[in-house]
Amino acid sequence: MTSLRVRIGILGLVLLAGSAAPASPAVAAAAPAPTVEEQRLDRAVPREILERSGFDAVPLRFTRALGTAHSYAEARKVVVRQGSALWQRAVDRAQGRGPAGGDVSRDDDRPLYWARLGMTREVRTWEPSFGLTETQRAALLGELERTSRGQTAVRYPGGDRLKRVLVTGFDPFTLDRDIRISNPSGASALALDGTVIETAEGPARVETVVFPVRWQDFTDQTVERALRPYLKKVDLFTTVSQGRVGRFDVERTNGAWRGGFPDNDNVGVTGVVPVADPASPPQWTTTTLPYKAIVDADTGRFPVYDNTSVTEIPVGGTVPVVRADGPTAGSAARAGGGGNYLSNEIAYRVTLLRDRLGLHDVLPGGHVHTPVLEFGAGNTDPATGTVTDPGFVQNRLDIIAQVRAILVVAVEKAT
Repeated sequence: MTSLRVRIGILGLVLLAGSAAPASPAVAAAAPAPTVEEQRLDRAVPREILERSGFDAVPLRFTRALGTAHSYAEARKVVVRQGSALWQRAVDRAQGRGPAGGDVSRDDDRPLYWARLGMTREVRTWEPSFGLTETQRAALLGELERTSRGQTAVRYPGGDRLKRVLVTGFDPFTLDRDIRISNPSGASALALDGTVIETAEGPARVETVVFPVRWQDFTDQTVERALRPYLKKVDLFTTVSQGRVGRFDVERTNGAWRGGFPDNDNVGVTGVVPVADPASPPQWTTTTLPYKAIVDADTGRFPVYDNTSVTEIPVGGTVPVVRADGPTAGSAARAGGGGNYLSNEIAYRVTLLRDRLGLHDVLPGGHVHTPVLEFGAGNTDPATGTVTDPGFVQNRLDIIAQVRAILVVAVEKAT
């Protein structure tokens, strides 16, 4: 998908489609360059992951379909259809439906991630003859992001027979440190989406969505737009991300602070978490998950902790202080239990949304950190290591199974 032959073919398709397309009355803007995140597609590891999963054909098929569009409206239909199909294909693969497409294990979240980037890069650099305004291109990218992340595919059945559970995951990140990285939260989302888990309180339907690791998307309120329609309909939610080595954490407290760690576009942002109605947000929000029951239960191989630590600037102080037992009254947040990166931020945003909707006392919800997904022994060097190994796969399968078990406990004890 990244070869010169493919790019020449893509250009030919665009020129061919453009020769028959009517001119647009809108003023077209020059196509921007690929993002830092999209540029990583040209490296060997992403190409190998796509080829060994069968997802290498996805961006090429998308390019061909996009080339048949003779207007913005037609392009939008292609984007929505193909983005939705990518999400469903990734879910089906993770859950054992249809062909595997290659020898990369079905539980792997990376084919979805890299295929999506192939599609967003095409939209970002596309120059159809009918022209795209900046607003139109941004709208197409937004539709592609939402549909390919499951954000438009959340479906709960009517009636009271099933509990309703909402789970979120993340893309892989720190890819310049090791481009082979997979994110077990994203893999868990694919494995759980649309499934029914059996609990002592009856069956529960799980729906999932995945979010990018980019500060700007969070600034643009992508979390609130995606989840607000569902919070009043669900019985429990949990945001999930990758955390520490060898352990799960149920994060007790979330802080309204960005710590500046670079995102997938190598952008770092420091400051107060920007939310709607900025005059009123609290410095801290708290979990309403049944954390004690989750910690006490035997949910799997990894220990689970009730993480109560935070970093704050106390009233009257100027220096950040680590508190093992939560924030003190009136303090300013510098890190929640889950740190001050986007995992803390999604936890803060969704629990704040829960509270603003008046659901704090009736909707169990919070954040769970999974263990770091580690490669197997002898495969830890990113420069010489392989893209997968048996230990890596088993670690991911164990984490997914334990996320599912934690959800069972949460549903049972929160009822």
